[in-house]
Amino acid sequence: MTRHSIHGLFGAFLRAALIAIAVAAPLIAVQGVRAGTSQFIGEAPSMSSGAGFVLMVSLQRS
Repeated sequence: MTRHSIHGLFGAFLRAALIAIAVAAPLIAVQGVRAGTSQFIGEAPSMSSGAGFVLMVSLQRS
């Protein structure tokens, strides 16, 4: 093997490893999250104000 082909092979391996890390990192992070009813992102759930029903009725009329 020549020095050029070894350098190209190492570069390809490095690129493949970086892509594998970029794909696997979110999957590994998701498994570390302990989701439950006590943990949520955003504001606390509240009672509906009925806006969905108003939108549904108005969209049916048009």
